[in-house]
Amino acid sequence: MIFRQTFDPSSSTYTYLLADPGTREAVLIDPVFEQARRDAALVAELGLKLLWTVETHVHADHVTGAWPGHTAGCVTYVLDDRSMAFTGDALLIRGCGRTDFQQGSPHALFRSVHEQIFTLPDACLLYPAHDYRGLTVSSVGEERQFNPRLGGEILEADFAGYMSHLGLAHPRQMEVAVPANLQCGRVESAAAGSEDTDWAPLVYTFSGIWEVQPEWLEEHGREVQIVDVREPDEFDGSLGHVPGARLVPLGTLAARAGELSKERPVVTVCRSGARSAQATVMLKKAGFAKVANLAGGMLRWRAQRLPVAGGND
Repeated sequence: MIFRQTFDPSSSTYTYLLADPGTREAVLIDPVFEQARRDAALVAELGLKLLWTVETHVHADHVTGAWPGHTAGCVTYVLDDRSMAFTGDALLIRGCGRTDFQQGSPHALFRSVHEQIFTLPDACLLYPAHDYRGLTVSSVGEERQFNPRLGGEILEADFAGYMSHLGLAHPRQMEVAVPANLQCGRVESAAAGSEDTDWAPLVYTFSGIWEVQPEWLEEHGREVQIVDVREPDEFDGSLGHVPGARLVPLGTLAARAGELSKERPVVTVCRSGARSAQATVMLKKAGFAKVANLAGGMLRWRAQRLPVAGGND
């Protein structure tokens, strides 16, 4: 099985991607709206076909990226061989979800965990929807023994009393997230990111970089600012450079960013695309909205036999 666990730091939410390695068919559990581009990039890079997005519960701390689909309450998804379970907000690592809103019930949660999740094999790995300490996975055996709220010899009455006196504040996004998630995650004027991406057929990578393909840049080079972030000897070296490119070595980019116009798109270039990817991050931080990396750098540009200034033919 193909398995990936990703994280949204704003809401401390885990999203899980599972796929069949033969058919490449995939399912996404608990996607986050702001991370939709990231998740789509991962699916594409792994060559998968996303068939379903599913939710473990109606989220109160983020808007779902599923579109459509929500559940009325907490659901745990278990693999057929009972080797893995995705417990949502019901059972967390050494903790549990809160029960003080959205028709929550500490009695129902206690019975659900003890009568269902804790009946899975000890070795069954448990993956929660959230963790606030950086923990990623637990097991049924561990939680049955060590969970301070639900494990050991704790009785239902003990648990109910504990949960009734937590005194937690409501999640920050609750007023937006719950109504939106009850409408399959749709919110008014929602946007999966603030970047301006209409100026070119950009591709978003799982590493978080917007890229443009060499053939597009060759046709539209005069419409953008081409910034080569290699060193001078590389710029004039054997690979040459993209016609019209401006040399601004990466080490000087932060100081020289003011030489570039924020009104015109910027495409960054280097040998392989690694340094120029970092350049896009630096320019974004400097306030440039229209920035993309040349996919594959000069190596791919030369491989596609596109025009070169300088260099060796």
